Amino acid sequence: MIDQNANQMDASTWSLHKPQVTGANGLVAAQHREAAEVGAQILSQGGNAMDAAVAATLVLSVVEPWLSGIGGGGFLLHASATGDVDALDFNLLSPHALDPADYPLADGTDGDWFDWPMVEGNRNLIGGGSICTPGAVAGLAAGLERFGTLSWAEVLAPAIEIAMRGMIVDWFADLAFAVDRPNLLQNTAAANLFLNPSALCTHPKTAAAKLLPMPKKAATLRRLAERGARDFYEGETAKLILEDLSAAGSCLTAKDFQDYQVTWHKPTQQTYRDRDICVIPGLSGGPSLLRALRDLSEHDIGTLPEAQKASAYAQACRGAYEYRLKHLGHAAAGEDCTSHLSVIDKAGNMVSLTNTLLSRFGSKVVLPQSEIVMNNGMMWFDPRPDQPNSITPGAKPLANMSPVIALQNGKPEIALGAAGGRQIFPSVLQILSFLIDDGDTPETALHRPRIDASTATILVDRQSPPDVATAISEHYAVQLTDNTVYPVQFAIPSLVQADSKSARAAAAAHPMSPWAAAEAAK
Repeated sequence: MIDQNANQMDASTWSLHKPQVTGANGLVAAQHREAAEVGAQILSQGGNAMDAAVAATLVLSVVEPWLSGIGGGGFLLHASATGDVDALDFNLLSPHALDPADYPLADGTDGDWFDWPMVEGNRNLIGGGSICTPGAVAGLAAGLERFGTLSWAEVLAPAIEIAMRGMIVDWFADLAFAVDRPNLLQNTAAANLFLNPSALCTHPKTAAAKLLPMPKKAATLRRLAERGARDFYEGETAKLILEDLSAAGSCLTAKDFQDYQVTWHKPTQQTYRDRDICVIPGLSGGPSLLRALRDLSEHDIGTLPEAQKASAYAQACRGAYEYRLKHLGHAAAGEDCTSHLSVIDKAGNMVSLTNTLLSRFGSKVVLPQSEIVMNNGMMWFDPRPDQPNSITPGAKPLANMSPVIALQNGKPEIALGAAGGRQIFPSVLQILSFLIDDGDTPETALHRPRIDASTATILVDRQSPPDVATAISEHYAVQLTDNTVYPVQFAIPSLVQADSKSARAAAAAHPMSPWAAAEAAK
């Protein structure tokens, strides 16, 4: 069955295009131009891929605070130019004092990312009870310590400067504020920060946007620069955070913060065609991506017509999701609330990094003394008891994030990832196939219509050839839809790709996301 009318809009007068960026001195692709620019400047000044990735991620926490930040967590992959790949898990951790009985089930479904039963009062989605220990600060500091060349204070400096100046509030930021306005109004600090017109300043270069200074966030970042990352977990910053968390109704304690540790792994690696695909092991979207790639490898994708190719993508993704649901307790439905960036430096080192608050604005809790937006990591746990991913104390939840690094002939070639919750790995799967099976450039790969097969009804981009929906409808229900700014239907990818035949690399960012950009180091 094909739903021809769902989300229909007249996009015939629009032609959106973002050309890829090339360069020999390093590239950064990110969801916000200012973050990509800062990363490229770090590379231009002699920093390496990890320096640029950490600096850009910290800037993202200021310029798009509804997507990611130091109140969240994530994963990263680092590949040295020689082909050694390391994986870092800095995902969220549930409170040790958590009692699953505090999340009683209610009638209905949660209406958020997962089709699980609703919890009374949405305690797992909104407010202090939804917050887990954030890992972003520990993770970024650990990545920098192992592979960076700059100091912690040096990579924090751009984010501090932008927080003092203020994030740019244009129509896109206003859209984000408007979408979650009812929830933000429930938290006084969130409403004061994001919904207060008197807090805005004139933008010196355009009347189409304002600036929103964040002096308390700047002070927090400055304190972390001066005292080190551990201050977030066991110093003055931790004290202020815990005071505000207690007032918000969170059961997180000083011990949760003091005991938080990141985990380094070797990535899970699997061959696809002539590439070695490296992903985060364990509780990420990586294992599902590899499972889908194994199914896809049974087809000679590069020779198939578009309709058969799309059908193969749909069947590979659905097979992986059915296994994920049965064995890992993960379910479907969702929207974008994550940030991804991909970096390559002039030596050929790569970083693929995804950071998240989970839902847009996470828990909708802003900590008044630090202006940190806190995650709602409890949403990633299944509220039903006795499930593989049930709510439990002191545990990391199953995550959708799926950063990827692909090696060719033992050397890093592709750093790729996306934002978009359950939409992530289907998008990453298709883009990898476009690059590897079809030989697409990054620019071409990101402009091609995609499908989303993370739910039982397959979403098909209306720009796809007409027979794509027909072919998929032989196996699944199909809904035609548009690749829009909001709601996000097909994830928001960014990637960099090295060229083995030259010293230049290419980078591209999602064409539909207004601020997403790729920048080259000079």
